[in-house]
Parts: sequence; C-alpha cells; structure tokens
Amino acid sequence: MSTQTESEFKMAQLMVEALNLEDMEAEEIEPEEQLFGDGLGLDSIDALEISLAISKEYGVQLKAEDESTREAFATLRSLTAYVESNR
Repeated sequence: MSTQTESEFKMAQLMVEALNLEDMEAEEIEPEEQLFGDGLGLDSIDALEISLAISKEYGVQLKAEDESTREAFATLRSLTAYVESNR
C-alpha cells in the first residue's frame, strides 16, 4: 500500500468530485492502482470528465489522440506527474 503525496491527494479529490464518487474518499485511491479495467474501473466517459476538470483546475490539456495521455491515465501517480510536468 503506497501513500499519496499531497499533489496526488489533491488530484484524487479532483477525481472524486468530477466523477461524483459518493461511495469513495480521495484517500482511498491507491497511487499505483490502475484507473481503468480491473483497478478503479473507470471508462472513457470518466476520462473525459477528469480531463475537463484538470483543464479547468490546472490549465493542462489532455488530448485523447496523444499516446502520452494514455500513459498518464494509467494510475493516480502517473496522472499527477503528467499534470505537474505540463503546468
């Protein structure tokens, strides 16, 4: 079990709010857990909602056709790192 950094916690909060995850708290999202598939079970609509929230909050554009975006959405940790490096 990995501990969230402060930045990861803020990203997890953004995800919980953007997706209205009423049955989940931000601190429950494991930094290295897969966001899609067997992990949190997110789908492409969730990715769009998260992308819009990130754009609004951080001013970072995530483009669906960009391979680095697909890699960024692997885990909470990779998404947080991507946003921090592209701010």
